[in-house]
Amino acid sequence: MKISKSIPGTWFFIMAISSLFIGLLFGALGGLQYVLPGFLKEALSFQKIRPLHVYLVINWIFCAAAGAVYYYIPYVSGRKLYSTLLAKLHILIQLIILIWVVTGFFMGRFGGREYLEFPPYIVVLIIVAWILFMINFFVTVRPSFKEVPVYIWSWSTGLLFFLITICEAQLWLLPHFNNNIIRDITVQWKAMGSMVGSWNMLVYGSAMFVMEKITGDKGINRSKKAFFFYFLGLTNLLFNWGHHTYIVPSSELVRTISYTISMTELLILANIIYSFRKTYFKTNPHKHFLSFRIVTYAEAWILLNLVLSISISVPAINFYTHGTHITVAHAMGTTIGINTLLLLSSLVLIAEEMIGDGKLFTPYFNRSFIFLNISLLVFWLSLVGMGICKIIAVHEKNSFTEMMARLYPYFQVFSISGIFVFLGLLLVLMPVFKTFLKLGLAKQSSDPS
Repeated sequence: MKISKSIPGTWFFIMAISSLFIGLLFGALGGLQYVLPGFLKEALSFQKIRPLHVYLVINWIFCAAAGAVYYYIPYVSGRKLYSTLLAKLHILIQLIILIWVVTGFFMGRFGGREYLEFPPYIVVLIIVAWILFMINFFVTVRPSFKEVPVYIWSWSTGLLFFLITICEAQLWLLPHFNNNIIRDITVQWKAMGSMVGSWNMLVYGSAMFVMEKITGDKGINRSKKAFFFYFLGLTNLLFNWGHHTYIVPSSELVRTISYTISMTELLILANIIYSFRKTYFKTNPHKHFLSFRIVTYAEAWILLNLVLSISISVPAINFYTHGTHITVAHAMGTTIGINTLLLLSSLVLIAEEMIGDGKLFTPYFNRSFIFLNISLLVFWLSLVGMGICKIIAVHEKNSFTEMMARLYPYFQVFSISGIFVFLGLLLVLMPVFKTFLKLGLAKQSSDPS
């Protein structure tokens, strides 16, 4: 049984890929400003480029995850989407938010906090759009949680906790929080850390579905190991944020729990993907091979990022690394190496279901994909190098000018490799983008849900 066309899913994919392309372009321009400080300084300063880059890349994750869920829920439930009208309203509101935020950033209109640097009143629209999404999901799926596979649990948790955390992230507007810096920082990082956990739930749920669809093994998402990973991910969502607030006086119990959870989640995910790879070769080693290959590359990034995340979660190490480019390396490794690749596996799987397995890509895809991963590795290592260099400079009490001189070679590698990452993703995603654009513009006489 094939996945059927979903108009809402298609347009969310188009919006997601467009956001990623533009966001990466801003990221590449921001990287150039590290080595050319005067570059676009008047027209597009780094103070504007950074929030544009961050918002658009986050929008890619949420829109791509939403698109995947819209495609998958009719398939897994055996029912038509509950309301095409609500889905269309979701798309419209999401597009309005995207245009509003990007235009505001260009005009220098900021507000909110880290990752949510737009005026807080826009959050009202985000909440409305998300509630529409949740209604469509839960009414269509009508889950009986005693029987459903783990990805239904994962999607449900991601939907619920994003709504909770986006509201929680606005608590800084209340005097009780913004008049106390310790309370303010703790709640803000708790909200944002858990929000990352909510989108991880959506992404990982989609990845689990992809693994089941490729192998045809429904037991893979009903196993004790899969549910153990889910509950570990839920615990991570609730407590892992604590490693962001080591610098803030807080409960030792919370710190200990967050440190312990940081050691385990990605390792379990890597183990599940490893089991999936073995199952794939036993069952259907040629079906959806591109999606399979993308997931295996994500596994490599999970293991690489695991080493870094464990290291920076150790309080004694976190004391030196927090606020350096090592934290940025962790974020980039997770956002591109893990989340983006796992989402890409969904987009490729669905695109091939629409037009036929093996008909999507020209032979250059493999070279483009390898080029992307090599560029990302160099980019990631340059950030780690910058962080280590800064720690050494601070320890040796170098002046700011001396520190920047030591960092300059890393800035050059960072800027060039960042452009290559942008080009790599452009080459890899362009055939996918063209496929969904054709699907979105094509007339559909059948049910558009």
